[in-house]
Amino acid sequence: MQASLEGKVAAVTGAASGIGLECARAMLAAGATVFLVDRAGDKLGALADELGPAAVPLVVDLAVPASIDAMLPQILERAGQLDIFHANAGAYVGGDVVTGDPDAWDRMLNLNINAAFRSIRAVLPHMVERKTGDIIVTSSIAGVVPVVWEPIYTASKHAVQAFVHTVRRQVAPHGLRVGAVLPGPVVTALLDDWPKAKMEEALANGSLMQPKAVADSVLFMLTRPRTVTIRDLVILPQSVDL
Repeated sequence: MQASLEGKVAAVTGAASGIGLECARAMLAAGATVFLVDRAGDKLGALADELGPAAVPLVVDLAVPASIDAMLPQILERAGQLDIFHANAGAYVGGDVVTGDPDAWDRMLNLNINAAFRSIRAVLPHMVERKTGDIIVTSSIAGVVPVVWEPIYTASKHAVQAFVHTVRRQVAPHGLRVGAVLPGPVVTALLDDWPKAKMEEALANGSLMQPKAVADSVLFMLTRPRTVTIRDLVILPQSVDL
C-alpha cells in the first residue's frame, strides 16, 4: 500500500487522545505536517514535544464558534496550506431517553454535529480554491445501524452520515474527497468510566478495538489514488456481529 503523505499538511480535531491522537501519529509517520487541534493546550504541548517538529499544537475550543473560525487562518499562517482535515472530535451519551439528561444531549449534539459541520465549513473554501483536499469524518457504526441503547448518539451519527454524503457530492467537482470512517467499539477516553474488569473482559473477547485500527484505516483512505474516494469505511471488532 502506498502510504506517503510527504508534503501534505493535515489537521486533526480531538487530537489530544484516542482516535485523533493515533490518526495524527499515522499521518506524521507517513510524512505529513499535522496540526493537533484540541482545547487541551497543556496536553497538546507535551504531545508536540514527544511527536517532533512536524506535530504542531493548535488550541481550538470547538464549542466556541469564534475559536473554530480562527482555526484555518492560524494553520495557513504557519503552513501556507491545508490538504487534509480530519473532523474527529466527538462525545458519547448512551442510555434510555426516558431517564436521560437533555442538557448532556445538547452538549454532545453540539460537538458531534454543529462543531463538526462548522469546522468542515471553515476549511472548505480554501480547499475548493486549491482544487484539492481530503475531508475525513470520524462517524460510527451507529451512523448506519440504529443502536437501541444509545438513541441520541445514534441520531447524531446519522446526521453526520447525511452531511458526509451530501457535501461529498457538492464538492467532488472541485477535486475534493469527503469520506467517513465508521468504527465499532474502540478503546478511548469515552470508556474511562468502565470498570477495569469489564474493560479487560471486552479486550480479551475481541469486542473492543484499539485506536490504531482506526488510524490504519484512515491512512488507507487518504492514500488512495485521487481518482478513488472511500465514501464509508466500516471497521468492527471481530466478535461484534452487526
